[in-house]
Amino acid sequence: MVKFTAFKATDNEALCHKFIDGHRKVLEIYGITMITSAKHAWMQHENTYVILVESTEDGRALGGARIQIADEDLPLPIEDAIGKLDPKIFDQLKERKLLKTGELCGLWNSREIAGFGIGSIFLIRASVALAYTLGLHSLFALCAPATVRGGKRTGFDVNIAVGNNGQFYYPKLDLIATAVIIDNVRTLEKAEPTIRELVFDLIENPVQVRSETGPKGDVDIMYDLKYDK
Repeated sequence: MVKFTAFKATDNEALCHKFIDGHRKVLEIYGITMITSAKHAWMQHENTYVILVESTEDGRALGGARIQIADEDLPLPIEDAIGKLDPKIFDQLKERKLLKTGELCGLWNSREIAGFGIGSIFLIRASVALAYTLGLHSLFALCAPATVRGGKRTGFDVNIAVGNNGQFYYPKLDLIATAVIIDNVRTLEKAEPTIRELVFDLIENPVQVRSETGPKGDVDIMYDLKYDK
């Protein structure tokens, strides 16, 4: 069994470091030594929330993601990542800050959790549920090729107004990242119906154990997406 735990970054320094160490190890596998979302200023940011995936057997970190709410204190990782390449991202953020917006960032999966059949789609679903609970109306993300499909299934659209139809060479010239956005977090009408139903079940029941069906069979996941704001 694995556990998905949500918490405010400033509330748990130890779990933040656990997240960082796991993320770093995954990036190193792909020869990536520094990306904007891997910087650690978010640990002291009052508007950053974390989902950490752990083994219930021995507590090993197996994956994670963050929701960073846009404010004036800390730029979103996507601003630092692609702002110099396409400043239109700043206009998009300014418009959406009139309501509440943020970014799904720092998403990572260990090879071990992928071996369980738990891919990034599970973290994306949980992160979108967390974004809803945090009151966001829109949500940005910068996806690696392997996560674009899961993002689309969960309601993200490719952000074709920036880059080359939403694509950038990032974080290295031989890697492509795709900018995506959900402009309807409150309704998720563009998500696949079954996934939309699962997301809203997590919103309504943030603490639950559910048998999830992945490509390699069923696995039990303990969700604890409830936290004190």
